[in-house]
Amino acid sequence: MVSENLMTIDELAGYLKVKKRTIYEWLKLKKVPASKVIGQWRFSRDKIDKWLKIDK
Repeated sequence: MVSENLMTIDELAGYLKVKKRTIYEWLKLKKVPASKVIGQWRFSRDKIDKWLKIDK
């Protein structure tokens, strides 16, 4: 199911072990891959995993 692959800001912060404030800063700087769905940010686990590998 597609929704199992999507994370909220809270879930992403927990996944990456950073504060939500950090996620919001990354969004502002367009540093993290994200999509807005019905006015809320969502993050694809697959895209985040690829982003982490590229960003190293």
